[in-house]
Amino acid sequence: MRGEGPPGGAIPAIDLERLRADLAAVNLIGTLEGQPGINRVSFSDADMAARGWLRRRMEEAGLSSRMDEAGNVFGRWEEGEGPAVLAGSHLDTVPNGGPLDGSLGVLAALESVRTLREAGWRPSRPIEVVCTADEEGRFGGMLGSEAITGALEPAWVQAARDENGIPLTAALREQGLDPDHLRAAARDPSEFSAFLEIHVEQGPVLERAGASVGIVDVVSGCFHWQVTLSGEANHSGSTPMDLRRDAFRGLASFGEGIDAILASAGTAEAKLTVGKVRLEPNFPHTIAGTAVFSLIGRDVEEAGMLRLAEACRSRLDRVAREHRLEVSLRELSWLAPVFLDAGLAELLREEAGRLGLSFRTLPSGGGHDAQTFASVTRSGLIFVPSVGGVSHAPEEWTEWADIERGANLLTAALARLAG
Repeated sequence: MRGEGPPGGAIPAIDLERLRADLAAVNLIGTLEGQPGINRVSFSDADMAARGWLRRRMEEAGLSSRMDEAGNVFGRWEEGEGPAVLAGSHLDTVPNGGPLDGSLGVLAALESVRTLREAGWRPSRPIEVVCTADEEGRFGGMLGSEAITGALEPAWVQAARDENGIPLTAALREQGLDPDHLRAAARDPSEFSAFLEIHVEQGPVLERAGASVGIVDVVSGCFHWQVTLSGEANHSGSTPMDLRRDAFRGLASFGEGIDAILASAGTAEAKLTVGKVRLEPNFPHTIAGTAVFSLIGRDVEEAGMLRLAEACRSRLDRVAREHRLEVSLRELSWLAPVFLDAGLAELLREEAGRLGLSFRTLPSGGGHDAQTFASVTRSGLIFVPSVGGVSHAPEEWTEWADIERGANLLTAALARLAG
């Protein structure tokens, strides 16, 4: 009977060894000799190979698979009627990334669907496993989920560049995708009933609290800038200190002021990060004439984000005056904070309680596809603890027992939503 499970009514537990094998297999794609971590940067050959591997795994599980115009991959369990329940995350990584960020969400969703199918459970509505493209924001924003939800602007697509200046349009064409047809990836919101995502926390809160899972209520907003400080390259030995226009010293001065910016402008959840720096000419005996760096600002309130942005602009202007530099900035993306569906969060808490899992409700400091889907459907996000709070690094890890608990919660939630 549709919407009902096997005899006894219990939702079956996932096959942890099968999920472990899937994670090991996908992470062979992007493991490079002599380089740490996983390297599946969006729209790289490794990223696209992983999507092909995923489609084969979906089809082996009895799902129909397809890849859309933006590179998003879908595996659909065509049962029942009405709008589908979606579950998933992403497979692309940051350079030298960890083995679970994104991948766990995709493969746990696939394992949940396989588990339900094998137990003889039949949903009353379709379920789709989704793997989004460029969630890590190589080109700014979250291209894949924004394409699905119809949020992509053609002007942004044409202007988008990565940190190395490579155009998004060129990266898409390199992989056989047509940037002029990205809007065809948009789907009607009436096709969706809900979206669920499971992800490593990427922070220390759950581990410190001893909680099995986290239920996210709000996802921080994020702005991403590329800042350029321009001075004058000159000889390091013959140029007096008081006559220098040293772009590095300007960068260092800005960095020293980050704590003061946060104290005066942000909420308790505010964060600022300088993550990538390029100095030119970048030679030991030459004063840096140019410093180009990324600046990421996050907060759970958009008013706080606006205050942070204004304070950063003010500090950059002051630094430029003090060091006789010119400053310019390019905004790569601005994502407002998003509150996730309260009813779906309550469902997750109920299922966690039924499974005997300790849980904690908490905000997400990092961005996730769940926040994008929240604009068109009910959206929920499950966290599992990160060992040491480490993520976006080769040392990223979650204990297998915690992965199993989180995946079983996802399975139970999917059964309720689709049943």
